[in-house]
Amino acid sequence: MERSERSFWATWHDDYDDPGSDLSQRLIAVQRRLSDAIDARAGEVRVISACAGQAHDVLGVLEGHPRASEVHAWLVESDDHNAGVARRRAEAAGLTQVRVLHADAGITGTYRDAVPADVLLLCGIFGNVTDEDLRRLVTNASRLCAPHATVLWTRHRREPDRSEDVRAWFDEAGYEEIAFDSPGPDRFALGTVRLTAPPLPYTPDLRLFAFRVWEG
Repeated sequence: MERSERSFWATWHDDYDDPGSDLSQRLIAVQRRLSDAIDARAGEVRVISACAGQAHDVLGVLEGHPRASEVHAWLVESDDHNAGVARRRAEAAGLTQVRVLHADAGITGTYRDAVPADVLLLCGIFGNVTDEDLRRLVTNASRLCAPHATVLWTRHRREPDRSEDVRAWFDEAGYEEIAFDSPGPDRFALGTVRLTAPPLPYTPDLRLFAFRVWEG
């Protein structure tokens, strides 16, 4: 398929082909933290990736991970092209316990069969929602989580840089920070947090967020 025939959210992934891009550098950091989170869990690991895109992060880790067969992953993506790319890559790699859901990641009902997650990825979302939705998502993320779940989140650090706000909101919501990775201002932030409070109960009818104009 030619570039002109793909959606914005499909062509956005092209920066992964540039090893010097922020997106490629962020991917390396996310994959490292995701691999660590899987290694830290004993037995079966349930992973949810909201707004998974082409799932370079999850699939890139599972393709070479010795415990891939123990990982049950749900990749939620609303763009049909991106969902198709992720599905074909998972099938080609023989990752039969990976499910790609072509659905709205902003509604809790989408995750009915996936919860509770031991690892929740909220990557590529926080820079594309309103501040109100961002705080709502942080506050309610544990509704998708198992006790002591690990959550990975990303956001750009261009102005207004909300990274310190997000860190504080996760703290208020009952998480402890495991790591905060960022090359510096105007680049990207990757937070890794662990749920220490009891998770909020899952409810299938909550709107967590809606995408708005793209900021990165």
